[in-house]
Amino acid sequence: MKIKEIEELSQEIRSLKGAGKKVVHCHGCFDLMHPGHIKHFQAAKLMGDVLVVTLTPDEYVDKGPGRPAYNQNLRAESIAALECVDYVSINKWPTAEETLRLLKPDYYVKGQEFEKLKDKTGKIQKEFDILDDIGAEMKVTHEIVFSSTELINKYLR
Repeated sequence: MKIKEIEELSQEIRSLKGAGKKVVHCHGCFDLMHPGHIKHFQAAKLMGDVLVVTLTPDEYVDKGPGRPAYNQNLRAESIAALECVDYVSINKWPTAEETLRLLKPDYYVKGQEFEKLKDKTGKIQKEFDILDDIGAEMKVTHEIVFSSTELINKYLR
């Protein structure tokens, strides 16, 4: 099964890395699945052997009122349905910091909009700072970018 509890996923990653596999990790809200997410995951998968996606739990989604549009279980199931994704887990914390410490991927992959390590919340810089501690490298995909928030506001409200 692709969807795993975060602790179970941590054990799986240890085994995979022990077998010489390169683990790629993407993290985000992924509230409204769109072509930008899919292309990001496909590009990330090409950077290693195993693609792991973690998502922000409902209680910590900070995208504004009425969000997330889809609950964490539906978001996890949607991501798990993608062929390029090997494992999905729902994060337990407000950011990916603790998740990175627990999973210790080889590569942490974000979209090009985070390439300059800036976001409205400051979370990306905190996540980046952890990568040295865990021996991971940040990589960036350069795919088409959409904003779920803008799509929701434009087409669904």
